Order: sequence, then structure tokens, then C-alpha cells
Amino acid sequence: GFHLSGTVTEPATATEPEMTYKVAISFDRCKITSVTCGCGNKDIFYCAHVVALSLYRIRKPDQVKLRLPISETLFQMNRDQLQKFVQYLITAHHTEVLPTAQKLADEILSSNSEINQVHGAPDPTAGASIDDENCWHLDEEQVREQVKLFLSQGGYYGSGKQLNSMFAKVREMLRMRDSNGARMLTLITEQFMADPRLSLWRQQGTGITEKCRQLWDELGALWVCVVLNPHCKLEEKSCWLRQLRKWGEMDVCPLEDGNYGNELPNITNALTQSSGHSQDSLARPRRTVFTRAIEGCDLHWQDSHLQRIISSDFYVSPSYQREGESLLFNSQGQPLWLEHVPTACARVDALRSHGYPREALRLTVAIINTLRLQQQRQLEIYKHQKKELLQRGATTITNLEGWVGHPLNPIGCLFLTLTEACRLEEESCLEISDAGDSKPPVYQHVPVVTGSQDGEESYLSLALEVALMGMGQQRVMPEGLYAQDKVCRNEEQIIARLQDLELDPVLVQTLRKQCILLLEGGPFSGLGEVIHRESVPMHTFAKYLFSALLPHDADLAYKLALRAMRLPVLETTAPSGDVTHPHHLVSVVPSRYPRWFTLGHLESQQCELASTMLTAAKGDMLRLRTVLEAIQKNIHSSSLIFKLAQDAFKIATPADSNSDTTLLNVALELGLQVMRMTLSTLNWRRREMVRWLVTCATEVGVRALVSILQSWYSLFTPTEATSIVAATVMSHNTILRLSLDYPQREELASCARTLALQCAMKDPQNCALSALTLCEKDHIAFETAYQIVIDAASTGMTYTQLFTIARYMEHRGYPLRAFKLASLAMTHLNLAYNQDTHPAINDVLWACALSHSLGKNELAAIIPLVVKSVHCATVLSDILRRCTMTAPGLAGIPGRRNSGKLMSTDKAPLRQLLDATISAYINTTHSRLTHISPRHYGEFIEFLSKARETFLLAQDGHIQFAQFIDNLKQIYKGKKKLMLLVRERFG
Repeated sequence: GFHLSGTVTEPATATEPEMTYKVAISFDRCKITSVTCGCGNKDIFYCAHVVALSLYRIRKPDQVKLRLPISETLFQMNRDQLQKFVQYLITAHHTEVLPTAQKLADEILSSNSEINQVHGAPDPTAGASIDDENCWHLDEEQVREQVKLFLSQGGYYGSGKQLNSMFAKVREMLRMRDSNGARMLTLITEQFMADPRLSLWRQQGTGITEKCRQLWDELGALWVCVVLNPHCKLEEKSCWLRQLRKWGEMDVCPLEDGNYGNELPNITNALTQSSGHSQDSLARPRRTVFTRAIEGCDLHWQDSHLQRIISSDFYVSPSYQREGESLLFNSQGQPLWLEHVPTACARVDALRSHGYPREALRLTVAIINTLRLQQQRQLEIYKHQKKELLQRGATTITNLEGWVGHPLNPIGCLFLTLTEACRLEEESCLEISDAGDSKPPVYQHVPVVTGSQDGEESYLSLALEVALMGMGQQRVMPEGLYAQDKVCRNEEQIIARLQDLELDPVLVQTLRKQCILLLEGGPFSGLGEVIHRESVPMHTFAKYLFSALLPHDADLAYKLALRAMRLPVLETTAPSGDVTHPHHLVSVVPSRYPRWFTLGHLESQQCELASTMLTAAKGDMLRLRTVLEAIQKNIHSSSLIFKLAQDAFKIATPADSNSDTTLLNVALELGLQVMRMTLSTLNWRRREMVRWLVTCATEVGVRALVSILQSWYSLFTPTEATSIVAATVMSHNTILRLSLDYPQREELASCARTLALQCAMKDPQNCALSALTLCEKDHIAFETAYQIVIDAASTGMTYTQLFTIARYMEHRGYPLRAFKLASLAMTHLNLAYNQDTHPAINDVLWACALSHSLGKNELAAIIPLVVKSVHCATVLSDILRRCTMTAPGLAGIPGRRNSGKLMSTDKAPLRQLLDATISAYINTTHSRLTHISPRHYGEFIEFLSKARETFLLAQDGHIQFAQFIDNLKQIYKGKKKLMLLVRERFG
């Protein structure tokens, strides 16, 4: 039969009652061509009820009654039976069927109706004719709706995952050779092209979001797969080509290298690139995500050599042809396939995706044999040029098209094809996108089936070999953020897959052999002796190789990792190079570096590689030396060297065992380099770096501390040297940590004092106080430091610094020195009439209190300075009040006699202070009255009351004050309300 119908009962659950659904399925030539179900479920996949009915028919064919098509049954009925049949049918379904039945009856009875022009009648149970298209049922509307929904969620709520699973579904359909694969991909693409964000991104000139970009890449790769189907019909291919061209010509179509922004001439690039190169980039045709698929439409599978490669494991050249050069076979007679590598790999992907795994493997082996031959030839070419290239120290030879990060992912494709043949579990993973496998796959060696090879080789060792070849290919960093980011991402994906391989002796042998070839590979290898200035760095790859090789061949591991440490793009200028090949030279003008958007990431990978080597070399002084030299030569960022120093320190000082001195010394040396690098540049982490260095030097021991104290000027600023370095070295904790004996303690202290005096000479403002503190225990040093302060006081120091040191002197028991410094500080100060909250007021009060306690002479010396510097009435009256409350000279300086008498304001020195205070009150009053508002009247009256108290300290004070008030009333008689208040309070 061609039509299956049935009822499916869904049992009751705790929340839902039992449900029965009517299901109908049409099929044709073993494919389900349409389905309907009463559940009304909308999805791109069949509902459970359709699946249940199909499985029932497959598993219990004898339970399903097989009938003739309904037209055959009707043919056997006579007129009365037919009448009865129709009436019963209408009665059973009269509500739904009656209108249709009446309409059909009318049409049949009308002689010229359309229905009467056609011979016979349709029969849904009879199946399609042999010429009709037959393909699996696909609910196109549902596909559109779902893709639209996922895209509208903009990569949130796992919609990216959903879209990836739709792509995986397309791959699965291709593998089953289901013609709906291309149809479903077309529907998905139409929705992608209709995404409203595309025109928005284009207008803003911004790149597409990262998640979205990856989806577009997968879309492009899938189309390449579809058009490379080895068994598709020509008309199908030309139909796809029309569609792809139509999409590619739309201006919102995303570009292959990721950004719309690249269409605009790049200002910075245009300036730094040679004219030859910028012309080249402007003339480049626009490549969209569909360009590779469009180009793929030109490829065919008719080549007889290609057909023989993919159809037999035992295709070899006849032995008599093995002498001399051949483009079709290598010297062992194995077939080669000399096509552009990414294109050849796209063929492999197509074979794999369309369900031809054996053929894919055969082509993969031919591609690898070709790559090996190329590698051999390149080695020979390099041997002839080696001397010249090494002299020049640079090369213009490089691949402009890298295989890692390539839109067609050639290396990933070959690796997957080979490893799939070696997987132990049943299900083979087909998705190219990273399916989040929780447990790593398990592989076994499967020998390569071939007509001529030694039985040594396995598909697994080939997988490792081709991954290493591809990752080690020397290639120029592509232009644009997206392409550069993709290089890093693809590299990480391949390494993650390599780490799933258990390295047994066979794989270790492959690894060693390939590493040696990469080291000797000259300019064709990213690990060769000379590379292009803008070559993609090998740090991430080398870190994997180092860790993988270390247990088996440590010398090779170090040689390789040390070679990979370089980052030539950061060296100052580009070598002039060979200008006859402008296409190979991405820039010939000496410039800092081209636009490497991922530079930060690359530098951190360089740092990771160095850290991995340092960790491995712990305890081996020779190796550590070499790694240290490589770091100092190749790493140019202070923060990364600091990170390495910290890493080395952590590894060298484990919590549970003794420190490793070799690695500690490396940490210290790196720390010292960071200090020198950041000494004259501003770095927000500088304080942290300085503190860390002292901690590290303390771990290394007393000699290291002496050394940094003695050479402080090349490592620290004077402030850092005194306030952080020397202060920490002299702290109680350091002495305890090092458990020093007396001579060692003395040596450290002496170095710290020398440093303190040198710093105080160099920067007295910021270091004088620290210097005095550090020299406290040594009389001569302390005196020297004090003299430095006195010498600097008149020129280079502020009153705040001098007051601070003066207070420190008093605290240390040097009151006369404190007085001298306070007097010097007073000469730098100037307090205006309205600065009654100035921070220096406390210092002034303290200085006067100190002078008063020392005696009449000191007070007499400081008052003229106060009068000259302080013009604020309230501060002056406060000083005056304090000086008249107790007798001077209470400090009890030995050899001084204290009279014990209070001082009079009529006589010097207080008379001068009183006059200055009264005149300050008079000046302040006039200043305040020039712009006073009514809400300040009350406050002003209080201020006058305070003034009166000071006036009254003078002998004729009350007369002076009365005159002053009269004067005010006269001058400010316009301020009637205020003068009324003055009259009320002061008469």
C-alpha cells in the first residue's frame, strides 16, 4: 500500500487524561512522503504518534491489513452499491463532508465543468506515478518558523545550539543521501539572509557577533558539501548555483573574512602598507560566505585518476613507471592528488558527509602522501638557500593562505576522517562543530589499507602527522579581527582533539619524526630557522608539542619550544626583504607592527609557553638559564614578565616542601628585569611589583637583599626605595624570616642607611622623613640626614613636609631641632583672612605651643613669622589666648631658668601679636561687609563679639573698639537692618 492510517492512544498520566489521535501516512518507494496527525504538533521532526504508527507497521507487518487501492474496490461495485457507499460515507461525516459532496455533485452534473474534462479520478491510496518526484516528507513552513525564531533570539537561550543541531540534521540527511538535506539547507539559508540584523550591522559597519559568525561559517561550509555531492544531477547543481549567486549578490550577505568594515579603505593600513600591497587589497574581489560554494560548483568528479583513487585501496602505479618524476604517483607507486589543499579536503568532507567514508579515507591518504612529498621537496629547496637566508635572517617565503583557521577547515576535516576510522565505539561523530562530548573518544590503530606500503602505518598515526603538518605550516597572519580570531580558535580546537590521543610508541615515533622535519623545514615551517616577520606565531602549538614530547625526548622538546618563543612582529622594524615579490610581503615599510587584533592573546600564549618550560626545568640550572635567556630576548611586555616571575616563584616555593633555589633565582632575575622595564614608565601595578620583588629577594636570601639595596637606583624611585624596599627589609618580620645573626643584621642595616641618605639627597621632599626613620639607630647617619633636611628646607620642601619632620623631631626628643624646622616651615606658609579651616592651622598652633614651651626667646622668634604668614583673625586670637594662659618655658630644657610669670600683652613679643590680631579683625570685618547677605547677619554679630574680646586685651581696647563700631555705622549706614543689630548689641 501507499497509504497507512491508524489510531494511536497515548496513555493517561498523573496530569493528562488518555488521548487518542488519528494518524495518516503516505509513502512511496520506501520514503514517507506526507504525514498528518490529530495532535496538531508543529515541528520539523515527526511527532511521536507518526513514529509509533510507522514502527508498528515495520515491526508487525502481519497485524496491518493490506488492502487494494480504494479505486480498485470502487471498480468492483455496481451502481446500487456505489450509491449506498457514498450515502453512508456522507452520513458518517455529514458535518465535514456534506458541503464538499454537494459541490462535487453539482460539478459532475454540469457537462462543461473542469472535473468532466479530466479522464478518471484521483486516488490518495494508489501512490505516485513512476515519473513523480519522491522525497521524504519535510514540513517546510515549520523549518522556516523555527529558524526565524532561533535567529530572533540572537544567540541567547541556547538558540545557537538549536541552530547547530539543525545543521547537524542537514549533515545527517546528506549522509543518508536524503534529497531533503539540500532543501532544508535552502530553507535555513533563506531565513538567515532575511535576518533583519544583517542590514543593521552593515549600516553601522560593525562586525557580526561572534556566535552568529560561526553559524554563518557552518552554513557556508555546508553549501560547499552540498554542491560537491559526487552523485548530484547537473540540473540540481545549476539550480543551487543560481540560488548561491543570488544570495551572494545581496549587499547584506556576510563576507568571508568576517566584517563589513573591511570594504571601506582602511586608513591605518593604507598608511603603513607599501603601495603595491594596498593596490592589491583594493582590487581584491568581494568574497562572501557563499563564494567557496559557488567556486565548488565548477568542480567535478569525472577525473579518471581521482575516480581510481576513491574506488580502490590497491590503486598503484605499475612498477616499471616508478623511476623519474610523476605527477600522479610517488616513488613507492602510491597515488597522489595534486589539487589546491583546502579544495581537496573539501572533497574529502563532501565524501564523508554524503555517506562515503571508505572513499573519503582513500582520498585522504592520497592527499597526505602529496603533502609528504611537498615537505620533502621544500626541505631540499631550503638546503640550497639555507646559507643566504640565515645571513639575511628573514624570509619572504610564506603561505598567504593558512590551513589552520581556513574557512574550509582542511586540517580538521582530514583529522576527523582519519580518527573516525579508528574510533572504538559504534556511533561515529559526524559534526564538524564541537559537539560537547563529555568523555573523550577512545581510538585504536587501524592499519592503512594500501597496495604498496609497509604495514607500519595506521590511520591514527596519519591523523597525528597531518595535524602536525598543518599546524606547523608557516603562514602569514590574515587581515581582519575575525580571520585572526579564527586562527586562534581553530588551533585550539585541533589541539583539543590531539589531546584526546593516547601517545603510544607508534604515535611518539610519528611525533618525533614530524617535529624534526618542522625544525629543519626552513621557511616552509613555522618552526624553521627563519620565518617571515608577520608569520602566525607557534606558541600554542609548541606548548602542546613540548608537553607531549617531554617524557620521550626532552632535548627535542626544549629545542622546539625555545625556537617557537620568538614573536618577530614585535621586533622594531621589518627587514627590507625581497621587494620583487610584493604579494609575499605583507608590509615592507618599517612600522611598529601591522594590525594584529589578537596580539594580546598571542603574547599571553607566548607567556604560557615560557611558563610551561620554566615549570618543567625546575631544578635544572642549565635548562633554566636557556629558558630565561629566551624570555629576556623575546618577551616585550613587562606585565607578562611579571606574571612569569610570579609563576616561577609559586612553583619554586611549594607550601609542603623546601624551596627550589634554581627557580627562585630565575624568578628574582625576571623580577629585576620588570623593575628596570617599568622604572621610568607609569604602571598601575608598580607598587605591587616592588613589594613582590622584596618578598622574592627575601626568599632568595640576605645576599639578594644586599644586592637590591646597593643597586636601588637602577630598580626603584627614591620614594619606593625608602618607603617600601628599605622599610620592608628592616622590618621585624624580615629579620625573623631570615633568622639573621648580628653581623648580617648590621650589614643589611648599613646598606639600608646608605640607601636612605642617597635617596634623601636625590629627593628630599619625599624621602627625608623615611631617611631619618631608617637612620635613627646610627648617630652619624641620623645627623647627616638631618643636615640634608636643613639644606633642602629653604628651597625644595613644602611647609607640610617640614611640619611633619618637625613633629617627628619633637617626638624623638629634639625639641630645639623641631623648633628650627617649624620656623622654616612658617616662612613657606601664607594663610589668608578667610582661610579659617585651612589644614595647616593645627601645625601653626602646634609650632606656637612648642615655641611657648621652650621659652620667651623662642616665642619672640616665632611671633614675627606668625604675624607675617597668618592673616586670619580667629587663628591669631586663638594663638594669643593660648600664649597668655600659662607661663612660657615649661619644656624644662636643662640649663634654662623658667621665671614662672605670665606674659603681658602690653610688652613684646605678645604686643606685636595683639596688634596684628586687632588689625586682622578690622580688615576681615570690612572684607565681610562688602558682600554680606541678611542670612549671615547673626553670624557677623557673633564675629564682632569675638573681636571685642581681643580689643579688650589692649590697654585702651574699649576706646579702640567703640571708635571701630562708630566707624562701621558711618561707612555702612546704608545697611540699616544690620546697623540696627550692631546698635542693639554694642550701643
